[in-house]
Amino acid sequence: MRADRVFAYGAAAGLVGDRILGDPRRGHPVAAFGRAAAAVERVLWTDAAPGQRARGTLHTLVCAGGAAALGALGARAVRRRPAALRIALTAAATWTVVGGTSLGREARAIGGALTAGDTEVARERLPHLCGRDPQALDEQQIARAVVESVAENTSDAVVGALVWGAVAGVPGLLAFRAVNTLDAMVGHRSPRYLRYGWASARLDDLAGWPGARLTAAAAVLAGPDRRGAVRAWRADAHRHPSPNAGPVESAFAGALGVRMGGTLAYAGRVEHRPVLNGAAGRPVEAADIERAVRLSRRVTWLALGTCVAGRTLLSYARKGRR
Repeated sequence: MRADRVFAYGAAAGLVGDRILGDPRRGHPVAAFGRAAAAVERVLWTDAAPGQRARGTLHTLVCAGGAAALGALGARAVRRRPAALRIALTAAATWTVVGGTSLGREARAIGGALTAGDTEVARERLPHLCGRDPQALDEQQIARAVVESVAENTSDAVVGALVWGAVAGVPGLLAFRAVNTLDAMVGHRSPRYLRYGWASARLDDLAGWPGARLTAAAAVLAGPDRRGAVRAWRADAHRHPSPNAGPVESAFAGALGVRMGGTLAYAGRVEHRPVLNGAAGRPVEAADIERAVRLSRRVTWLALGTCVAGRTLLSYARKGRR
């Protein structure tokens, strides 16, 4: 069976598995990777500023390269095996790296708490979804944080992985999730990781670039307001400090007809970000969380179809050169 068909069947099966099973309650492979990355950090991290960037770069190469190598070994082991085994490996890898169901489940739990008027429960659950300081947020700000997280994580936790799976198979799936996890662990701008996490943050920006644009384009096609999504994407994406979150959040904001961005608080650190879709959007409401989750699911399947089509065209192009 051709590699493009193996990816198509395997990735679809992996997404269905995620839809049915969600993330495992215990022993998640991504959590195991995180523990391994933390162990590598304990060996390499230094408080000497001149050596932090080099050591952080080595940390990124060891961890991301190790994940890619593991995927390559697995793919090689089943390369000459029956197609069912190759499909099963792709499905398992896809299920391991995507997190769409858990994303939607957490978002809906917070949305349900807000709808019931239980702001304290919503604040307690918000750290499961994003790193903002929940005590500094009111109901509307919590709802906005959830919708923004759904938008950004649709790219980071689902679409980006599918893109690299289409490009590089199982190694691409595992490597992308490794890079994304490293960025979450050491890529943020804190005194400890400002230099050490530089390589992880830059590599995450590079790896996430195609998935973010595909997510934004899919949000335009799958959203309830296509013109609004295009308008917000074109007008506001470049104003966001993140090169990848900007297109995704602005397209989601325009598609849903809401405003995103503004003042954010992270562990006592306040950021003032540009407002996205400010001229045409309204404040985010609790009911918009469900709309965002549904849009995220439509974007996921549209992205899968696009990745499968791209992988098929690539296979035919390679065959034509022979």
